[in-house]
Order: sequence, then C-alpha cells, then structure tokens
Amino acid sequence: MGTPEFAVPSLEILIQKKFNVIAVITAPDKPQGRGQKLTASPVKECALRHNIPVLQPTNLKSPEFLEELKNYQANLQVVVAFRMLPEVVWAMPALGTFNLHASLLPQYRGAAPINWAIINGERETGVTTFFLTHEIDTGKVIFQEKEAIHEDDDAGKLYERLMYKGAGLVLKTVKAIEAGNVPSQAQNESSTLKHAPKIFKETCEINWNRPSEQIGNFVRGLSPYPAAWTTLNNTIFKIFQVQSAVGNRQSSVNSGEYQTDNKTFLQVKTQDGWISILEFQPEGKKKMSVEEYFRGNKI
Repeated sequence: MGTPEFAVPSLEILIQKKFNVIAVITAPDKPQGRGQKLTASPVKECALRHNIPVLQPTNLKSPEFLEELKNYQANLQVVVAFRMLPEVVWAMPALGTFNLHASLLPQYRGAAPINWAIINGERETGVTTFFLTHEIDTGKVIFQEKEAIHEDDDAGKLYERLMYKGAGLVLKTVKAIEAGNVPSQAQNESSTLKHAPKIFKETCEINWNRPSEQIGNFVRGLSPYPAAWTTLNNTIFKIFQVQSAVGNRQSSVNSGEYQTDNKTFLQVKTQDGWISILEFQPEGKKKMSVEEYFRGNKI
C-alpha cells in the first residue's frame, strides 16, 4: 500500500527478490497539469509494469473494497507513504501490517518527517519499520537505520537517500517476518517528542524576524517542495536556496528589509544578520537564480 515515488523502491525490491506481491493498493488517479488529465500514482505505474493487480479505493471501509481485499488472502501487508488505515484493514492479514516511516520513531511522527527534521536543524534522522496499531505512528518498532543530515542537504536530497535506505529496511523486515524472527519493541514515550505535522502553504511563509541559521534550515527543509516563500514588492517568491551573508551594518534596518544591486545579489535582513537569496521562483515564472532574474527584471 503506497502512493508517491517514495514507495516505489520498496515495491520494486520485493518484486526483484521474488516475494509474491499479489496486489497493490494506491490512491485513485488524480487530475494533473494544465489539461487536468487523470494521472496514475507512481506506485500504480510500477505495479502495472509488473502486471500486479491494482486496487484504488476511495473509501477504505467500503464493503466492496474489504471483500476484494479479503479475497486476495494476503498474509502480510506492507505500507509505505499511504493514508491512515482503519483497523479492519490493518488487522486483516495473519502476520499483520507494517509501515515504513522516514524518521527514527518515536521522533517525528506525522506526515512530514523529512521536512521537519531539517527545519529543526537535526544532524541525524533515519527510517523505521513498525507494526500498525490504533494510534498513528505508535506501533512496536521492528527495525531502524540512521542517516546523517548534511549541511547542504535539502528535503529533496534527503528524501532520495531515505527512499532507498527505506526499501532496504522493508526487505530486511519482510525477511525477518518470513523467518518468524521479528524483533519488536515498544516505542519510548518518555523522551521529549518532536512532531512532524502536515505542511500547509501558510506554514511555508518565511519569518525574517528569526535568526539566519533557522531561516536557512527552514528554506532547506521545504526545498524543492512545497518551498518556503516570501513577498517582495507585492510579488510572492518561492525561495529554494539561501546562504548567510555579510550585509551593510546599518542598525536602522528592520528584519525583512532587503538590499540589492539589481544585478548580482539580493540580501534580506534577519534577526541577527543577513541572508543572500540564491535561487527563487517569482509568481507565474520558472525557477531561476537571482542573477538570471536580474537580467530582465528589477526589485
């Protein structure tokens, strides 16, 4: 069970290793692009390439879907980047249902663990497999693997590494379950938990009244998607890459005010210094470097 690109390597590795994947459950096709053409999820495309039956329920509790799922007689269900399952679904297989989560649980439970780990300035994250239970992301941990977060990582780079590391962990978990040798340990609820709630457009607005380092992490954690944004001269700009800068030291400059030569640099005042914007996307235009923008525009 999965939908985005993140789930594809996990499906591919199980097929390559000759596990009997009898069906794939994914989200219904969605209209995309200017023509709003119905588009299959990456997981559906992968399943069709391998001639695996695909189920796309809109309602996970509908009697028709539950009957169809039961008829497959799966003894194990694997969930990677899918929606919340009702108990009637996750409790169906004899060997249970496990999920791959892109953090070191219990830290960063929720919909956006990769983004929040970078936004919060973490130096390390990882992937976890765990058995599903009633409360989201709280089941018994099977395996975990750590992954360093580098200073130049953005959410896109870390997503890519965790996607493949996660696929390896899914394979290791399925093999352990097959062998009847499954470690499972309750999550440590006593630690101070950091959460990873779903990110909305308003979450992504840059607050220039914060320290430069925090703003840098915020931009990295939302790049390339959904992207941090700010408003300059009544135009919304998505911001993809920034770096700390030495601006002029006028004490009268307020956070959020900017300076530019309209040729090579654009710097914005933060709580404790200046940040250079290196790559952005003005509303209605493509992503570009600041220098490219200034060849035909001014701020």
